[in-house]
Amino acid sequence: MTKHNNVVPNGHFKKHWQNYVKTWFNQPARKTRRRIARQKKAVKIFPRPTAGPLRPLVHGQTLKYNMKVRAGRGFSLEELKAAGIPKKLAPTIGISVDHRRKNRSLESLQANVQRLKTYKAKLVVFPRRARKAKAGDSTPEELATATQVRGQYMPVVLEKPTVELVKITDEMKSFKAYNKLRVERTNERHVGVRQKRAAEAEKEDKK
Repeated sequence: MTKHNNVVPNGHFKKHWQNYVKTWFNQPARKTRRRIARQKKAVKIFPRPTAGPLRPLVHGQTLKYNMKVRAGRGFSLEELKAAGIPKKLAPTIGISVDHRRKNRSLESLQANVQRLKTYKAKLVVFPRRARKAKAGDSTPEELATATQVRGQYMPVVLEKPTVELVKITDEMKSFKAYNKLRVERTNERHVGVRQKRAAEAEKEDKK
């Protein structure tokens, strides 16, 4: 037995831990398999971009994430209409469409319309039949120089906020922020009472 006020030894060491070890020997082979699958997919979907259809720029949900811009599910019908792209044509030329999305602000609408127009200007449309070119298909010269886009295209780029440097004036130094807050808080609390008094005083003056 141990001396003094210590824990009584109660070790459990016969657990056969070797039977419960999780190995990861298939990791290198999986890496190779994924790479080969990506290459096969790129060949299969040629000449479409490997990253899939174009996605819109959207803001994250809730107060915590709404300042962050990310890629959304699909362009709204309003955005497609403003860019002059029919909603049934859009999925066939590599543009994702989300009929449920609504535009809540003019800024996001304009940003996504501009994104669509930029994409449309760069787009090379192959004819369904090599010998029969239809209206909207690219010219033979463009088709000859077209290459498949690998990886992300038109990625989401976050703008870095600019910092404006200002010289500290004597007025800034003398400003008492806490006192100002207290005064404004008091003003807010008494706004109703003051309005009532002003209305009563106005009635008295009219009499």
